[in-house]
Amino acid sequence: MEMILDFLKSCGTFYLATSEGGQPRVRPFGAVTAYEGKLYFVTNNKKELFKQLLDNSSFEISGMSKDKWIRLSGEAVHDDNLAAREKMLETYPPLTKMYAANDGIMEVFYIANATAKICSMTGEPEVIQF
Repeated sequence: MEMILDFLKSCGTFYLATSEGGQPRVRPFGAVTAYEGKLYFVTNNKKELFKQLLDNSSFEISGMSKDKWIRLSGEAVHDDNLAAREKMLETYPPLTKMYAANDGIMEVFYIANATAKICSMTGEPEVIQF
């Protein structure tokens, strides 16, 4: 999982896709952290993303760093743990301009049943499951 975290951080911006009514929905992300052995991302409960993941927890992430790219799929598990939200704010201080850990808006999800493929033009994909 640490390798996936490091790769996503090196991307700067990565793209998270959900589904709504059979239609894909993609948006840019940049905040990801590890907490208690799980990989987390953040959103807020006013966004369509939050509703989409509650309706269908399947997602895919894609991002590129240098000459490699990642495709990460899995299930997004909503976690109401205050400490997980605090860890996200600690990891990404700019988020404090938008959120507070106990503001009733900030939400975090961790990634479960994940498969990541790190690919390049020159080699076989590296597959990591966690």
